[in-house]
Formats: sequence, C-alpha cells, structure tokens
Amino acid sequence: QTMKLIKSAQIITLGALIVLLSTGCQTVSSSYTQYIGVKKYPPSDPNQVQILRAEPTRPNIRLGEGRAQPSSEKVDVTKIESALKKKAAKLGADAAVVVYDKTQVVGAWAVGGWLNRSIEPIEGRVVIAIAIKYE
Repeated sequence: QTMKLIKSAQIITLGALIVLLSTGCQTVSSSYTQYIGVKKYPPSDPNQVQILRAEPTRPNIRLGEGRAQPSSEKVDVTKIESALKKKAAKLGADAAVVVYDKTQVVGAWAVGGWLNRSIEPIEGRVVIAIAIKYE
C-alpha cells in the first residue's frame, strides 16, 4: 500500500514538472509608463482595448507606453497582445498602437574564467505600444 502511494506521488510530481516546464517558459514580462502632463483616466476593460499596427485616423490623446518582452520566441502572439492590452487598460486606453517590435540586446552574461572572460549579449524580442484614448 505504501509503495502504491509513493508511486502515485512520483507520477503526480513528474506530471506537474512536465506541465511547469512546458508552460513556465512561455511568459511575457511587461511594464507601462504614463506620460507626464497627461490627464489621468480611470482604467478601461483590457478586453475592449484594440491592438493597432498603424496610427489611427480618429483624433486621440497619447496616454503613455506599454512594453512587453516575451521570455522566448515561442511565446504565442496572443499572450504578447494580452500583456499590452492590460498595461494600456491601466492607463484608461481605448487602443494600443504598436510602434516597435524587434529583437534587440536585452542583457549580457559573462563567459569564461577570471583571466579570459568575455561578455556575450542576450537577445530578446521587445514590443512597445503607445496607449491612446479616442477624443
């Protein structure tokens, strides 16, 4: 009976580890900045925030910027868009206009010993969107 419990616990632990490894690396780090001198609006519903790839023709007010940095190139675009929508919604935005979507150096790490050390860049995708409110 004890062996069956141990075996069950091992199987559950292994299953949890597999789920964690397969989804844990699929995250999006995000932040936002409100522009200085812009009126503060109440938060909007993230589900109603539009993601735009071009400047809108409707008159609008620029509220601030949202930044999303996926943990890997395998992160689904819907997760990136969701992160941008949430940050734009905190500013009270109706839409987020993507103005930058590129791979760039996001950090560095040291390789080698004390005497033959070199610095290797860490590259990652960065997406920046301007949060806007329609007038």
